[in-house]
Amino acid sequence: MIANVEGAGDGLKVAIGLPGAVMLVVGGVVGVGIFVNPAVVARSVHTPALALAAWSLGGLVALLGAFVYAELAARLPTTGGEYQYLRTAYGPLVAFLFGWTTLLVVHAGGLAAVTIVLAKNVGVLTGGRIADPWTVVITLAALAGVNCLGVKAGDKTQALLGALKVGAILAIVAAGLALAPHAEPVTLATAPRVKAFGAALVPVMFSYGGWQTANYVAGEVRNPARNLARALLIGVVAVIVLYLLVNIACLKALGVDALGATLTPASDVLGRAAGPIGAKLAAGAVALSALAFLSQGMLTGPRVIFAMARDGLFFRAAGEVSDGSRAPAAAIVIMAAWTGVLALSGSFERILSYVIAMNFLFFGLSASALFILRRRGVGEGGFRAPLHPWSTGLFIFACAVVVANAFWSFPIDSLIGYAIMLAGVPPYLYWRSQARVATS
Repeated sequence: MIANVEGAGDGLKVAIGLPGAVMLVVGGVVGVGIFVNPAVVARSVHTPALALAAWSLGGLVALLGAFVYAELAARLPTTGGEYQYLRTAYGPLVAFLFGWTTLLVVHAGGLAAVTIVLAKNVGVLTGGRIADPWTVVITLAALAGVNCLGVKAGDKTQALLGALKVGAILAIVAAGLALAPHAEPVTLATAPRVKAFGAALVPVMFSYGGWQTANYVAGEVRNPARNLARALLIGVVAVIVLYLLVNIACLKALGVDALGATLTPASDVLGRAAGPIGAKLAAGAVALSALAFLSQGMLTGPRVIFAMARDGLFFRAAGEVSDGSRAPAAAIVIMAAWTGVLALSGSFERILSYVIAMNFLFFGLSASALFILRRRGVGEGGFRAPLHPWSTGLFIFACAVVVANAFWSFPIDSLIGYAIMLAGVPPYLYWRSQARVATS
């Protein structure tokens, strides 16, 4: 049964403070992409200045998004994040389609991909003595178990892993800046190449995604109208600084040509600094970062499912709170199980190609909801996005550009992604009719 206890209005336990919320933001953004994508970007633009410009521009877009989501969190500090913003502004169907794609594709698909990356790097560290499927199953089961113990256990786990992850990345930065022989200085003069620069922005934008997941647990954050808004701004700025430092370190240690030619920039940097052991150190850093990302995702993602179920738009059990831990245990198990299915089936690789177009569609829609919430006077008196409406409009425009670019570059995959999204309409109609029958 649904626990009727003091705390959050939905029965969840309020236990996350400002430091934990900041680590949620950082942990939701910094996954395994930063260990690979500096090479992808350098391969596209071929100059240090344009590589750093791409990462800076991506950071600016993320910061604009943080402004918007900080105000949304202050106005609607409830569990579910974007689901709640879209439901309030545009109605339950749009909100459900967001939750539907979050479960089937965006969140679970991303977690599945990172789980496989973790398994591969654990294989490197153990000499292949642990099979990838076992790593997948054990990791997801363990993280689901920790989060079923309650939000405090989940928050402490992801905060600890997140801090260790940041430490590992800073070690790579130190290796590239101070320990490895410098290949060439980072220069500032370059000629612009529009098409190449646009291609470089794709992995950059993907690497900066994830800060919005902290809003999913707003109902469990202490004083969310203030703390979550602050956490978004602090966390995104911290990630921008961290990403720029990683890229500067890679460019100094390897040079732009060697960086663009490698598939394992972190391993190469550590190899130049520490010799043959560098590959093992890099595998450890990637595995740790992957585990920390999964811990954050297993804490945040199930809250969207939980919010949908509380509205009668998903299986009823997913909206229940455990009496002891006050955690949405069923929603957590569903997210972990579906992630495992995707990871073990290998279908996550195909699913990830659908993510960008849908993800930024809902980013833009959620940002546009801010105009509606302001007009209706919902949640007045909290944080207000600086330079609104210009900053909000610029973020929406950036989202539209990313969606258009996804359709231009990957038309078939983008159409398949939207077909998956629209396939959620029949389930929505079914659950909506069931909810009406239950309340009649």
